[in-house]
Amino acid sequence: MPSTPVPNVVAASNFLIPNGTFIAELIGFLIIVWVLGKKVVPPINKAMSERQEKIRRGFADADEAKARLEAAEAEYREQLAAARADAARQKEEAREEGAQILADLRVQAQAESERIIAAAHQQIEAERSRTVAALRAEVGTLAVELAGRVIGESLTDDARQRRVVERFLAEVESRSDSAAVEQVHG
Repeated sequence: MPSTPVPNVVAASNFLIPNGTFIAELIGFLIIVWVLGKKVVPPINKAMSERQEKIRRGFADADEAKARLEAAEAEYREQLAAARADAARQKEEAREEGAQILADLRVQAQAESERIIAAAHQQIEAERSRTVAALRAEVGTLAVELAGRVIGESLTDDARQRRVVERFLAEVESRSDSAAVEQVHG
């Protein structure tokens, strides 16, 4: 059996002419697209919108947190600078107060030193006066006694005793002054 070409089959398979299968497939495709558009895409769009909104809020929160962090850092820097300035001011005040206290203590120490020196001079002068008076009495008695022995007569006259003692003491003082001068120049 020889094969003869079938002209109708070629005409029926023309892609430009829609056939029933194409229409059924198109209707099935449109139904699937419609079902996807009505049932699947809205929840996906809703989920995507919610996710985008969460991301936007996250960025907004991050921006807000960044702004708060920058503000907190700026406040921290200001407080740190203020604390440093306050510490420097307090340190300077303490230094000045310490210097003032030291100056006051020096003045007090100088005054106390001068008072102690003056009291010592007064005490030395008083002791010297007492010693001179005691020596005068002792030397006077000894001088009168010695002069009486040397002269061989009694010096009972008070006026005469005083003159002899005064002369003797003047001579002793002049000798001690000349000895002190020699020590200074020698």
